[in-house]
Amino acid sequence: MNKVFIFLALAAMFFFGSIEGAQAARLKDIASIRGVRENQLIGYGIVIGLKGTGDGKNEFMSKSMVRMLDKLGMKLDSPEFSSKNVAAVIVTATMPAFGKAGNPIDITVSAIGEASSLQGGTLLQTPLRAANEQVYAVAQGSILIGGDGKDSHVTVGRIPNGAQIERDMSADFSSRKMYRLTLINPDFTTAARSVLTINKELGGHYATAKDAGTIDIITPFAYENRGVELLATIESIEINPDMKARVVVNEKTGTIVIGDKVKISRVAISHGALSVKVGEGKKGSEEKVAVLESGVSVGELVQALNKLGVSPKDLITILQSIKAAGALHGELDVL
Repeated sequence: MNKVFIFLALAAMFFFGSIEGAQAARLKDIASIRGVRENQLIGYGIVIGLKGTGDGKNEFMSKSMVRMLDKLGMKLDSPEFSSKNVAAVIVTATMPAFGKAGNPIDITVSAIGEASSLQGGTLLQTPLRAANEQVYAVAQGSILIGGDGKDSHVTVGRIPNGAQIERDMSADFSSRKMYRLTLINPDFTTAARSVLTINKELGGHYATAKDAGTIDIITPFAYENRGVELLATIESIEINPDMKARVVVNEKTGTIVIGDKVKISRVAISHGALSVKVGEGKKGSEEKVAVLESGVSVGELVQALNKLGVSPKDLITILQSIKAAGALHGELDVL
């Protein structure tokens, strides 16, 4: 099964690698715009309505309930509160870029005390803060637990559209004089190609590469106060991103992913009952022998070894040995 998987993966890689158009990617998929990002929110809340699966006698839950009831006009004689139907939780959410007041967002609720389950609970009104400690959303609602409740992780639940954004993230893009793109995988060749393509699309020298991962774009006069249109034009530009020669192997699963630029110099390999020679030489009398031309790709080597019945584990060992010998030209990452 593993050998078939490796063979199919290699076949797909070489098929798509031979088609130049298949390598093209939109700039919006390989780069991000500086300042356009999601923001993490967090808050401390209380879940009620549990069926005896809550915290019980817990210090911070007890103080929270006493404080909340006091604000609601219910003053308790005792400074302590204990109930197995209540649980203290941490609420987390992700506020999208350009999220506006009134927009709903999903939230995740996680128990932090001794609660054994949040099944059937209701989250009380919880303010959610960003890293600057400002409240940007308020959460409340009934918690949903995935699965059948037996094998699922019942101390963590979600509330779809469980929070409402209360404050806009300040970001004025329409009147900016300059925009900055950050490549997800920094590469000098990709950055240079991006600059050339952007300048050609905009009809002038507006884009410059600061380094392998940063591209600055000056707003053209035609796009004054039209930053949205400018970014929409730039995002849709297609680039052929370059990449390093790299082989990634996962020893646990036997998965091997090979870049199409990886090459192997002349080398002879002997592993158990098999023998492989890259470069000059003729096929010998041994049963498990493969002879490959000098300068072959790792993909061709793997295909030859697959035909000889080499297991994924042995294949990974052979690739590591070739790299150690200096004959594999590219990075070898072992997960």
